[in-house]
Amino acid sequence: MTKKLDILRIAIAQLNPTVGDVAGNLAKAREARADAARQGADLVLYTELFLAGYPPEDLVLKPAFLKACERAAQDFAADTADGGPGVIIGTPLKRKSGTHNSIVFADGGKIIAERYKLDLPNYGEFDEKRVFQAGPEIQGPVNFRGVRIGIPICEDIWGDVAVCETLAESGAEILLVPNGSPYYRAKIDVRHQVVIKQVIECGLPMIYANQLGGQDELIFDGASFAIGADKTLAFQMSQFEDAVDVTTWKRTDDGWVCSEGPMSKIPDKEEADYRACMLGLRDYVNKNGFKNVVLGLSGGIDSAICAALAVDALGEERLRAVMMPYRYTSKDSLKDAEDCARALGCRYDIVPIFEPVEGFLHALTQLFEGTKEGITEENLQSRARGTILMAISNKFGSMVVTTGNKSEMSVGYATLYGDMNGGFNPIKDLYKMQVYALSRWRNSHVPPGALGPSGEVIPKNIIDKAPSAELRENQTDQDSLPPYPVLDDILECLVENEMGVDDIVSRGHDRATVARIEHLLYIAEYKRRQAAPGVKITRKNFGRDRRYPITNRFRDRG
Repeated sequence: MTKKLDILRIAIAQLNPTVGDVAGNLAKAREARADAARQGADLVLYTELFLAGYPPEDLVLKPAFLKACERAAQDFAADTADGGPGVIIGTPLKRKSGTHNSIVFADGGKIIAERYKLDLPNYGEFDEKRVFQAGPEIQGPVNFRGVRIGIPICEDIWGDVAVCETLAESGAEILLVPNGSPYYRAKIDVRHQVVIKQVIECGLPMIYANQLGGQDELIFDGASFAIGADKTLAFQMSQFEDAVDVTTWKRTDDGWVCSEGPMSKIPDKEEADYRACMLGLRDYVNKNGFKNVVLGLSGGIDSAICAALAVDALGEERLRAVMMPYRYTSKDSLKDAEDCARALGCRYDIVPIFEPVEGFLHALTQLFEGTKEGITEENLQSRARGTILMAISNKFGSMVVTTGNKSEMSVGYATLYGDMNGGFNPIKDLYKMQVYALSRWRNSHVPPGALGPSGEVIPKNIIDKAPSAELRENQTDQDSLPPYPVLDDILECLVENEMGVDDIVSRGHDRATVARIEHLLYIAEYKRRQAAPGVKITRKNFGRDRRYPITNRFRDRG
């Protein structure tokens, strides 16, 4: 008969897997288990689909991928024959009932249980019903060394399926939940409330282990935690940092209680957003094998914060900043760009675009005869710059960082095959006023893990001056757009909150302005479909979350 443990030491492996790197993810899992063993852990909890990387999307449809994941799970289970910690690790499994988002529970050198996710999310960034089948039934707790452990998987605690209550009714003593929960602003509070609700309903303590790292647009921020049966925070792991933390749980007359665990401070919203952008850029560049990056440094706020993010994420030696002046580039912009590059310590080159732009204009003289100069000629400047950046990318293998913010992308204030050129955009989901807020924050703080310098890295003049694309004489953004505080509020109403025109007008906005912004939002959809991927920061980013048709005649007339 198995002796019941009265003290259970559970390690939470908050790690950064790479989708498709099954061997690499297994190596990370083994390293974490060895670390947990040194700390005296009995059990290691990994995150959702850890061996595959999350989300694996249509990789799950490839039989060879599923076989590789299952082999890795079996090999890892065999490791537990050494008498060290047991493991709960996520992996896809193909069974007679279908292909499941699963966990494997291993101890003593063998797999002692499998559990399958029941509630498959199919909203926002999630489309698991496309590739997985739900588990056929709620399976009971697993007996691990005399402790009955329930294992709901991620959405099983978010949805309406009564998984936790059923596990409690079938004898579970504690719930361990592997998750792949992407970041958006204030998401930690949402997770805490979800878990508290489940704890109230089932009466059991719950450990919430969350993935870390960037995967295309998604950022997984870690911040694993537990809520005790008394509905208080039992422990809180760090956000945006990988860790293997061991927590100590004791059996009492009132059930299992956490007696030891980390209690990390969670960053405020500016720091969290900045670190999410930094982590997303770092992982996109490194996981896709780029040695360095290049961006156009214009002397404006967007390219300046992207340069700061690149240096913080990758180091000054991996960023090349290029100023590409034309006749409308101001002396202030030339100085501001140089000052920014100097403050960051990155390489700074100047490539004038007068000759290529004039060459294009000369080649088009006959074709454009009798027409007025306007947007076409302005866009030629942007496209010349985009071509130069892509040439540098091709020649030196550098990924182009594109620098458009969400306000611009919303209304199409960007040039296809020009300033939209690039492989990744770290500020794609930040509105203009959020860019300013994060720039001010970065000038006063160096985030943990950043490789960049302290002090003012974005010159004050860049923050203070009126924003301008500088494509014509004395141009400012507000020649074409409402003031950014007004624009951003309207856009947040339209995009994040799906509000109607009447409701937005009731907030004090001019009806004609709201109608115009809504129209611009819709007609710019074709541009956004061709934009580089970028970090998700808000509840509804362009691409994964907001999917509107390109061909669309609907307008809200109020």
